[in-house]
Amino acid sequence: MAKKKKEDVPAPGAPGWMATFGDLMNLLLCFFVMLFSMSTIDAAKFELMAASFADSFSVFSAGATAIGDGVLVSNGVSQLNELDEYINSMGQAEDSEENKEEEVYNNQSEQEQLKESEELAEMIEEAVEEQNLDKEIDIDFTSQYVLLTMNGAFLFDSGSATIKEDALPVLDKVGVILERYAESTIEIEGHTDNVPIHNSRFANNNELSSFRALSVFDYLVQTTSLDPATIKHSGRGEYIPVADNSSPEGRAKNRRVEIKIYHAYSTQQ
Repeated sequence: MAKKKKEDVPAPGAPGWMATFGDLMNLLLCFFVMLFSMSTIDAAKFELMAASFADSFSVFSAGATAIGDGVLVSNGVSQLNELDEYINSMGQAEDSEENKEEEVYNNQSEQEQLKESEELAEMIEEAVEEQNLDKEIDIDFTSQYVLLTMNGAFLFDSGSATIKEDALPVLDKVGVILERYAESTIEIEGHTDNVPIHNSRFANNNELSSFRALSVFDYLVQTTSLDPATIKHSGRGEYIPVADNSSPEGRAKNRRVEIKIYHAYSTQQ
Protein backbone atom coordinates (compact mmCIF):
# COMPACT_ATOMS: atom_id res chain seq x y z
CA MET A 1 0.00 0.00 0.00
CA ALA A 2 1.41 3.35 -1.01
CA LYS A 3 2.16 5.91 1.66
CA LYS A 4 0.32 9.26 1.67
CA LYS A 5 2.38 12.23 0.80
CA LYS A 6 2.74 14.59 3.76
CA GLU A 7 1.02 17.98 3.37
CA ASP A 8 3.28 21.04 3.53
CA VAL A 9 2.93 22.72 6.96
CA PRO A 10 3.96 26.38 7.29
CA ALA A 11 6.98 26.94 9.49
CA PRO A 12 6.11 28.40 12.89
CA GLY A 13 6.67 32.13 13.27
CA ALA A 14 5.02 35.61 13.23
CA PRO A 15 1.94 36.18 11.05
CA GLY A 16 2.53 37.58 7.62
CA TRP A 17 0.78 40.87 8.29
CA MET A 18 3.40 41.81 10.87
CA ALA A 19 6.09 42.07 8.22
CA THR A 20 3.97 44.57 6.30
CA PHE A 21 3.25 46.47 9.51
CA GLY A 22 6.96 46.55 10.38
CA ASP A 23 7.81 47.96 6.95
CA LEU A 24 5.15 50.65 7.41
CA MET A 25 6.58 51.66 10.79
CA ASN A 26 10.09 51.88 9.32
CA LEU A 27 8.83 54.10 6.52
CA LEU A 28 7.03 56.36 9.01
CA LEU A 29 10.16 56.57 11.16
CA CYS A 30 12.26 57.56 8.16
CA PHE A 31 9.64 60.11 7.17
CA PHE A 32 9.65 61.84 10.59
CA VAL A 33 13.44 61.70 10.82
CA MET A 34 13.58 63.44 7.45
CA LEU A 35 11.12 66.10 8.63
CA PHE A 36 13.13 66.64 11.81
CA SER A 37 16.37 66.95 9.86
CA MET A 38 14.84 69.74 7.76
CA SER A 39 13.43 71.63 10.75
CA THR A 40 15.21 74.27 12.82
CA ILE A 41 15.43 74.40 16.62
CA ASP A 42 15.41 77.62 18.58
CA ALA A 43 18.42 77.04 20.84
CA ALA A 44 17.30 79.59 23.40
CA LYS A 45 13.84 78.05 23.75
CA PHE A 46 15.31 74.54 23.89
CA GLU A 47 17.69 75.50 26.72
CA LEU A 48 14.84 77.26 28.54
CA MET A 49 12.67 74.13 28.26
CA ALA A 50 15.51 71.89 29.38
CA ALA A 51 16.21 74.12 32.39
CA SER A 52 12.54 74.11 33.31
CA PHE A 53 12.42 70.30 33.25
CA ALA A 54 15.69 70.05 35.15
CA ASP A 55 14.33 72.29 37.90
CA SER A 56 10.99 70.53 38.07
CA PHE A 57 11.90 66.82 37.82
CA SER A 58 14.32 64.63 39.78
CA VAL A 59 15.93 61.58 38.19
CA PHE A 60 16.40 58.42 40.28
CA SER A 61 18.69 55.48 39.74
CA ALA A 62 17.68 52.69 37.38
CA GLY A 63 15.85 55.13 35.16
CA ALA A 64 12.95 55.82 37.56
CA THR A 65 11.68 59.40 37.71
CA ALA A 66 9.49 61.39 40.03
CA ILE A 67 8.47 65.00 40.46
CA GLY A 68 10.41 66.48 43.34
CA ASP A 69 12.14 64.51 46.06
CA GLY A 70 9.33 62.00 46.43
CA VAL A 71 9.74 58.41 47.64
CA LEU A 72 9.28 55.72 44.99
CA VAL A 73 6.83 52.97 45.84
CA SER A 74 6.63 49.53 44.29
CA ASN A 75 4.56 50.49 41.27
CA GLY A 76 6.93 53.31 40.30
CA VAL A 77 4.60 56.17 41.35
CA SER A 78 6.14 58.93 43.40
CA GLN A 79 4.69 60.25 46.62
CA LEU A 80 4.95 64.03 46.20
CA ASN A 81 6.34 66.20 48.93
CA GLU A 82 5.43 69.89 48.88
CA LEU A 83 3.25 69.37 45.79
CA ASP A 84 1.91 72.94 45.79
CA GLU A 85 5.44 74.35 45.66
CA TYR A 86 6.37 72.27 42.62
CA ILE A 87 3.14 73.01 40.80
CA ASN A 88 3.52 76.75 41.42
CA SER A 89 7.13 76.66 40.21
CA MET A 90 6.13 75.31 36.78
CA GLY A 91 6.44 77.96 34.09
CA GLN A 92 8.39 80.39 36.25
CA ALA A 93 10.59 81.33 33.32
CA GLU A 94 7.60 82.44 31.26
CA ASP A 95 6.10 84.30 34.22
CA SER A 96 9.43 86.05 34.80
CA GLU A 97 9.48 87.36 31.23
CA GLU A 98 5.88 88.59 31.55
CA ASN A 99 6.70 90.29 34.86
CA LYS A 100 9.68 92.05 33.30
CA GLU A 101 7.56 93.34 30.42
CA GLU A 102 4.88 94.52 32.85
CA GLU A 103 7.51 96.23 35.02
CA VAL A 104 8.95 98.06 32.01
CA TYR A 105 5.46 99.17 30.98
CA ASN A 106 4.63 100.38 34.51
CA ASN A 107 7.90 102.33 34.72
CA GLN A 108 7.23 104.01 31.39
CA SER A 109 3.69 104.87 32.47
CA GLU A 110 4.97 106.24 35.79
CA GLN A 111 7.51 108.45 34.01
CA GLU A 112 4.88 109.78 31.61
CA GLN A 113 2.50 110.60 34.47
CA LEU A 114 5.32 112.23 36.46
CA LYS A 115 6.16 114.42 33.46
CA GLU A 116 2.49 115.40 33.14
CA SER A 117 2.35 116.37 36.83
CA GLU A 118 5.56 118.37 36.56
CA GLU A 119 4.26 120.38 33.60
CA LEU A 120 0.97 121.04 35.41
CA ALA A 121 2.84 122.08 38.57
CA GLU A 122 4.94 124.58 36.62
CA MET A 123 1.84 126.24 35.16
CA ILE A 124 0.11 126.41 38.54
CA GLU A 125 3.25 127.77 40.18
CA GLU A 126 3.40 130.58 37.63
CA ALA A 127 -0.26 131.40 38.32
CA VAL A 128 0.35 131.37 42.09
CA GLU A 129 3.27 133.78 41.71
CA GLU A 130 1.23 136.06 39.46
CA GLN A 131 -1.50 136.19 42.12
CA ASN A 132 1.10 136.81 44.88
CA LEU A 133 0.01 133.66 46.69
CA ASP A 134 3.44 132.04 47.06
CA LYS A 135 3.55 132.93 50.79
CA GLU A 136 0.16 131.34 51.51
CA ILE A 137 0.44 128.28 49.24
CA ASP A 138 3.14 125.61 48.93
CA ILE A 139 3.25 123.56 45.73
CA ASP A 140 4.45 119.98 45.31
CA PHE A 141 3.59 117.12 42.94
CA THR A 142 3.62 113.35 42.51
CA SER A 143 3.00 111.21 39.45
CA GLN A 144 -0.74 111.42 40.17
CA TYR A 145 -1.44 115.01 41.20
CA VAL A 146 -0.23 118.52 41.99
CA LEU A 147 -0.52 119.38 45.68
CA LEU A 148 -1.49 122.82 47.02
CA THR A 149 -0.94 123.18 50.78
CA MET A 150 -2.49 126.04 52.79
CA ASN A 151 -1.72 126.78 56.43
CA GLY A 152 -4.61 125.96 58.75
CA ALA A 153 -3.95 128.95 61.01
CA PHE A 154 -4.30 131.25 57.99
CA LEU A 155 -7.67 129.74 57.06
CA PHE A 156 -9.25 129.07 60.47
CA ASP A 157 -9.19 130.20 64.08
CA SER A 158 -8.11 127.62 66.64
CA GLY A 159 -10.78 124.94 67.13
CA SER A 160 -13.00 126.43 64.41
CA ALA A 161 -14.08 125.28 60.95
CA THR A 162 -15.32 128.70 59.81
CA ILE A 163 -13.11 130.28 57.14
CA LYS A 164 -11.62 133.61 58.18
CA GLU A 165 -12.68 136.70 56.28
CA ASP A 166 -9.04 137.50 55.50
CA ALA A 167 -8.61 134.10 53.81
CA LEU A 168 -11.59 134.41 51.46
CA PRO A 169 -9.77 136.48 48.78
CA VAL A 170 -7.02 133.86 48.70
CA LEU A 171 -9.58 131.09 48.23
CA ASP A 172 -11.16 133.12 45.42
CA LYS A 173 -7.83 133.16 43.60
CA VAL A 174 -7.36 129.45 44.27
CA GLY A 175 -10.78 128.86 42.72
CA VAL A 176 -9.72 130.68 39.55
CA ILE A 177 -6.59 128.51 39.33
CA LEU A 178 -8.66 125.35 39.77
CA GLU A 179 -11.10 126.44 37.07
CA ARG A 180 -8.22 127.05 34.71
CA TYR A 181 -6.06 123.98 35.30
CA ALA A 182 -8.13 121.23 36.94
CA GLU A 183 -9.02 118.68 34.24
CA SER A 184 -9.93 115.76 36.49
CA THR A 185 -10.63 115.01 40.14
CA ILE A 186 -9.95 117.56 42.89
CA GLU A 187 -9.49 116.30 46.44
CA ILE A 188 -9.63 118.54 49.52
CA GLU A 189 -8.12 117.15 52.74
CA GLY A 190 -8.17 118.63 56.22
CA HIS A 191 -5.30 117.85 58.64
CA THR A 192 -4.63 118.70 62.29
CA ASP A 193 -1.85 118.29 64.84
CA ASN A 194 -2.00 115.67 67.59
CA VAL A 195 -3.18 117.97 70.39
CA PRO A 196 -6.55 116.59 71.58
CA ILE A 197 -9.56 118.82 71.03
CA HIS A 198 -12.98 118.71 72.63
CA ASN A 199 -15.39 121.61 72.52
CA SER A 200 -19.09 122.15 72.15
CA ARG A 201 -19.01 121.42 68.40
CA PHE A 202 -16.18 118.98 67.72
CA ALA A 203 -15.53 115.84 69.72
CA ASN A 204 -12.06 115.21 68.29
CA ASN A 205 -9.54 116.14 65.60
CA ASN A 206 -11.19 113.86 63.05
CA GLU A 207 -14.40 115.86 63.16
CA LEU A 208 -12.53 119.18 63.09
CA SER A 209 -10.45 118.22 60.04
CA SER A 210 -13.52 116.87 58.23
CA PHE A 211 -15.53 120.06 58.75
CA ARG A 212 -12.60 122.25 57.68
CA ALA A 213 -12.31 120.33 54.42
CA LEU A 214 -16.08 120.59 53.97
CA SER A 215 -15.98 124.37 54.55
CA VAL A 216 -13.40 124.82 51.76
CA PHE A 217 -15.43 122.51 49.50
CA ASP A 218 -18.66 124.46 50.10
CA TYR A 219 -16.97 127.80 49.45
CA LEU A 220 -15.39 126.67 46.17
CA VAL A 221 -18.67 125.15 44.95
CA GLN A 222 -20.53 128.41 45.73
CA THR A 223 -17.99 130.78 44.19
CA THR A 224 -16.71 128.88 41.13
CA SER A 225 -18.06 126.96 38.16
CA LEU A 226 -16.36 123.74 39.26
CA ASP A 227 -18.44 120.58 39.00
CA PRO A 228 -19.12 119.34 42.58
CA ALA A 229 -19.14 115.77 41.25
CA THR A 230 -15.40 116.04 40.53
CA ILE A 231 -14.49 117.33 44.00
CA LYS A 232 -13.85 115.08 46.99
CA HIS A 233 -13.40 116.21 50.59
CA SER A 234 -12.20 114.31 53.63
CA GLY A 235 -10.77 114.81 57.12
CA ARG A 236 -7.51 113.01 57.89
CA GLY A 237 -7.16 114.21 61.47
CA GLU A 238 -3.70 113.95 63.04
CA TYR A 239 -2.67 110.75 61.26
CA ILE A 240 -0.61 112.10 58.34
CA PRO A 241 1.80 114.67 59.86
CA VAL A 242 4.36 116.43 57.69
CA ALA A 243 6.41 117.68 60.63
CA ASP A 244 7.29 116.76 64.21
CA ASN A 245 4.38 117.40 66.59
CA SER A 246 6.76 117.85 69.53
CA SER A 247 7.45 121.51 68.58
CA PRO A 248 5.07 124.46 68.08
CA GLU A 249 6.48 124.99 64.59
CA GLY A 250 5.91 121.37 63.62
CA ARG A 251 2.33 121.40 64.93
CA ALA A 252 1.65 124.58 62.96
CA LYS A 253 2.77 122.86 59.75
CA ASN A 254 0.57 119.86 60.47
CA ARG A 255 -2.53 122.07 60.82
CA ARG A 256 -3.22 122.49 57.13
CA VAL A 257 -5.62 122.04 54.22
CA GLU A 258 -4.37 120.23 51.13
CA ILE A 259 -5.88 120.47 47.65
CA LYS A 260 -4.84 117.70 45.28
CA ILE A 261 -5.32 118.43 41.57
CA TYR A 262 -5.25 115.17 39.64
CA HIS A 263 -4.17 115.46 36.01
CA ALA A 264 -6.06 113.95 33.08
CA TYR A 265 -3.75 110.92 32.77
CA SER A 266 -3.92 110.04 36.45
CA THR A 267 -5.31 106.65 37.53
CA GLN A 268 -7.43 108.41 40.17
CA GLN A 269 -11.11 108.01 39.35
